[in-house]
Amino acid sequence: MRAAATVLLCLVTAVPAIAEDAVRSPLPRPNPVLQTVPAAPPATAPTEGETLALPAIPPAPMPSGQTALAGVLPPAPPAPGDDAGALPPLRPRPNPWLAGGGIGAAGPAAPAEAAVRVAVVRPRPRPAGLERQVAALRAAAAAPAGPQGGLDLLGLRPKARGEVVVPVSAAAAPAPDRRKRKAKEAEPAKGSVCGVPAIRGERIAPIKAKVQGCGLADGVRVTAVAGARLSQAITVDCATAKALNTWVAGVVQPAFHGEVVELRIAAHYICRPRNNKRGAKVSEHGRGKAVDVAALVLSSGKVVSVAGDYRQLRAVHRQACGIFGTTLGPGSDGYHEDHLHLDTAAYRSGPYCR
Repeated sequence: MRAAATVLLCLVTAVPAIAEDAVRSPLPRPNPVLQTVPAAPPATAPTEGETLALPAIPPAPMPSGQTALAGVLPPAPPAPGDDAGALPPLRPRPNPWLAGGGIGAAGPAAPAEAAVRVAVVRPRPRPAGLERQVAALRAAAAAPAGPQGGLDLLGLRPKARGEVVVPVSAAAAPAPDRRKRKAKEAEPAKGSVCGVPAIRGERIAPIKAKVQGCGLADGVRVTAVAGARLSQAITVDCATAKALNTWVAGVVQPAFHGEVVELRIAAHYICRPRNNKRGAKVSEHGRGKAVDVAALVLSSGKVVSVAGDYRQLRAVHRQACGIFGTTLGPGSDGYHEDHLHLDTAAYRSGPYCR
């Protein structure tokens, strides 16, 4: 309550003073400079060559805290004895910057030693590399635009947003997966067996036999080897199929200039004793390890048989030794006069060839 009363008392005291200032006449304050000028012109007009004398106009007082700037404010009044009332001829004021002076220098220009020195900024020369780049840019701009454009020859074309350029040398090539490569190599071609594309045929179910020593657990039915078809599909294991393919491709075909188109088969898998003798050991035919070849058919249609043309087959018969574990033919035991017996039996003493 006391604070409110104090504020109200201050307002009541200030209102009469404000009202008194408002009713006063807003007349301008007198200008001391204008008061020094006489109200009336001189009684007589000046004659030619006479200098019109006017009373001196004192300079207006400078506010405190300000200083005169050279060449901006009027000069000081002349000393006694000079033509106080004479008007000097109009001349251009000297430029303090051109005369060597500076801001704040009063009176005549300062000597050259005291003149304000202005640092002249000159452009630096371009480096040699920049000059070559500028010359290359001008040449590219002047050249006709090719498929990629003139400036694109220097690699200045902006890349598309999101495009990432990776140097070829920096890109790490993925390491080859050896397992996939081995699986691909082991995967047979369509229609081939035993992992050899030249051996055409199919896999068969395991063969079980009542006779001990016969049977074929992992057998295939082969229809062609090394580009030569078989007169009948043979049932053998993969070791025998691969040996037959090696013999035909590396021995038989070169011997007949690659003209062998068919092998006539006399026998393949059959559970029987050797040479069909009762009580003899089980033949390799009963294990799926043997095949009997009776003749070769050439592309001309000619048939080269073991029984009638053995002289032409003697060399291929002899070279089968080693590829197969057993090779038998005419003159061996009297049971193979009309065919070549080839099997993959393994002997401790080495191949058996007759």
